[in-house]
Amino acid sequence: MPHSLFISDLHLSADHPLSAQLFRHFISNIAPKAEALYILGDLFEYWAGDDDLDDAFHLSICSALRGLDKQGTRVFIMYGNRDFLMDAKLAAACRATLLTDPTLLDLYGMPTLLTHGDALCTDDASYQQFRTMVRSTEWRSNFLAQSLARRKAQIEQLRTQSEQSKRVKAMDIMDVNIEAVNELLRQHRYPRLIHGHTHRPAKHLHQVDGRACERWVLGDWDSGTAKALRCNSGGISWEIVAA
Repeated sequence: MPHSLFISDLHLSADHPLSAQLFRHFISNIAPKAEALYILGDLFEYWAGDDDLDDAFHLSICSALRGLDKQGTRVFIMYGNRDFLMDAKLAAACRATLLTDPTLLDLYGMPTLLTHGDALCTDDASYQQFRTMVRSTEWRSNFLAQSLARRKAQIEQLRTQSEQSKRVKAMDIMDVNIEAVNELLRQHRYPRLIHGHTHRPAKHLHQVDGRACERWVLGDWDSGTAKALRCNSGGISWEIVAA
């Protein structure tokens, strides 16, 4: 049966060989059976700009995704909070289509809204302020005008600060805000919702204005096993990824 697969939060880097191994197994053995693969953010641990495409590890990931396209599996990539600087050169190198966040599509007859998920974590006020700043055209232009080495050094510093901040934040603050979810569903006329970011894979049911809306949360790939969401005309199920 024709189906599509959804994954997010792989956080791929040369420093995390286990997640890279899972990804390569998935690309070789599971993804080619799908007609489409949707990566909903944080494909990479971080992305300093499309001029980092010459990195050997990045080239290997792009090559794997190009191979999927050659086998007839369309690839769609949405940027996340770690790799929001992905741009047209990366998409071309992967033979992928970049998606805006959010994106609404008809998925086998079911309106389905895709988002990375970080914009829904509205209780984390400091993160939302940071998110607004780095998404601005001015910040992006100034940042990309710096050398690649300087950009990477700044990102490493920001990551260290982020990890320190997470240790003192309540877990609930870093999860989605239910009212923010409901408002997003309302704005898009009550679709099914698929997102990542929170690393809490689950199915939720929301009642919004008398409408029942499913919300599926994708998990991360940092623990040695992973889940992909498999969608077809019959519904949704989890597919375990284990190398």
